[in-house]
Amino acid sequence: MTQLNPAFTRPAFTSRVVPVIVITHPDQAVPMAHALLEGGVDVMEITLRHAAGLPAIEQVAKHVPQMHVGAGTVTRAEEMARVQAAGASFALSPGMTDALVQAAMACKLPFMPGVMTPGEVMAARDYGFGVVKLFPAAQAGGLAMLKALGGPLGDMRFCPTGGVSLTNMGEFLKQPNVAMVGGSWLTPVDVVERGDWAEITRLAREATDAAAV
Repeated sequence: MTQLNPAFTRPAFTSRVVPVIVITHPDQAVPMAHALLEGGVDVMEITLRHAAGLPAIEQVAKHVPQMHVGAGTVTRAEEMARVQAAGASFALSPGMTDALVQAAMACKLPFMPGVMTPGEVMAARDYGFGVVKLFPAAQAGGLAMLKALGGPLGDMRFCPTGGVSLTNMGEFLKQPNVAMVGGSWLTPVDVVERGDWAEITRLAREATDAAAV
């Protein structure tokens, strides 16, 4: 994400599609990780929206080391050390505060803050970030906003999340300032709840193939 501070280095995953996941039971995490890997996705953003998030991150970090597991929905500074202790290799947030940035720097944990306006993008750049999360992407203007930002802030790269789907992800990924996209469609709640890991693999492969076009 930058060369200025180790806390902002981008994780080494290769997938351009980042599944945004709400896990309700830690036992779902490891089979999901294997299913995503089989479909060509080597990254998971396990959110802290459910109490199972932290133990799920820990399970993946411990049992599936080839998966780059990140913690999503990190909104409080004290959560940064917790997700790092659980084994997260990076963290993401829907927004950005001084406290979050300082906590990421203290932990030397790669961090992708959320932005929605040009001013927030500029503030993130001042901190040394090179890749930020455009969230919520649809409400922020989607493709039109990314194209508009590409002129005055052409050195910044984005991970649009929120309103991105298999249908429109290709258009997002064609934009020169889009590094990757995030979305929850790869791990539908009903599919995860019934443990249909073959379907998760199918969805991951579908997204991987679409991203390669």
